[in-house]
Amino acid sequence: MAPAASAPVPPTPSTNPASPPVPASAPSAASASVPPTPSTNPASPPVPASGPLAASAPVPPTPSTNPAPPATPAPPAVPAPAPGAAPAPVPPAAPAPAAARGWETRPGGPPAGHQPTEAGGQVRLPAGAPVPVPGAGPGTAAADAAHAAVAVLLIGPAGAGKTTVARHWADTRRVPTAHISLDDVREWVRSGFADPQSGWNDHSEAQYRLARRTCGFAARNFLANGISCILDDAVFPDRPVVGLGGWKRHVGPGLLPVVLLPGLEVVLERNAARSGNRRLGDEEVARIHGRMAGWYGSGLPIIDNTQQDVATTARLLDDVVARSLASPPSW
Repeated sequence: MAPAASAPVPPTPSTNPASPPVPASAPSAASASVPPTPSTNPASPPVPASGPLAASAPVPPTPSTNPAPPATPAPPAVPAPAPGAAPAPVPPAAPAPAAARGWETRPGGPPAGHQPTEAGGQVRLPAGAPVPVPGAGPGTAAADAAHAAVAVLLIGPAGAGKTTVARHWADTRRVPTAHISLDDVREWVRSGFADPQSGWNDHSEAQYRLARRTCGFAARNFLANGISCILDDAVFPDRPVVGLGGWKRHVGPGLLPVVLLPGLEVVLERNAARSGNRRLGDEEVARIHGRMAGWYGSGLPIIDNTQQDVATTARLLDDVVARSLASPPSW
């Protein structure tokens, strides 16, 4: 008789119902993936589980906010010359365009002694400094009046012919010369122009000072670049606030003041030929002319052009400038 089969022994119930049975681990068993912990920060993506057998997901590259510049191609290799052969000639560099040299294309090419230019192609200009006294310093030779770069201030009443003589003198000199009229600069102000005929007040004085400073700035820059200049203004000897001191401060001690003072009859006649705000009343002209007589005895050179035409007066101005360069006036 065969032996009876053994009945299976039921498992012993666990005394800790909360603990599930722990499965046996074996080297060949696959590791279970741990579910990701939900993030409290919605912006952070879930972190995948990592394990010895888990495949690593490829990390996408971070887009660059500053793309790299394109690579500069390398210059072509120059083959070495054969032994005993003469070296190959080096071709000359291509000339820079005209804009980079700072001068326009013209038939004669660049001017002689052309100065280097800035990066943008502008001509590099010397800065305007105060004009020094002519012939200053020991052993300094007197400047040639016909060729020297000078700054002249032509003073006189309305109707003296300052602007006409100054323009003619600048036109006929042998060297580059500019004419700067203070009245013209004052009238650059269109809206809100303070007309002196309406009365001299703080507004008109402020515009006068601004125009004088602008003229001085232009004169210094002209002189710094080898261009003479002649300025004209009705400077009163009895008003030092707006007198020669301001011109000396804005132009420099090398400014050469010259007074142009014809007779009253000539001044009234010339003023009558004017128009617009340049024409003054006869009484105002006579009053200004009388105040200008205070320049006599000041030590400044004075030209009486009552009987002289414009060309003759310009030649007299040349003589005065030559004497002033040889012996600068004290003012």
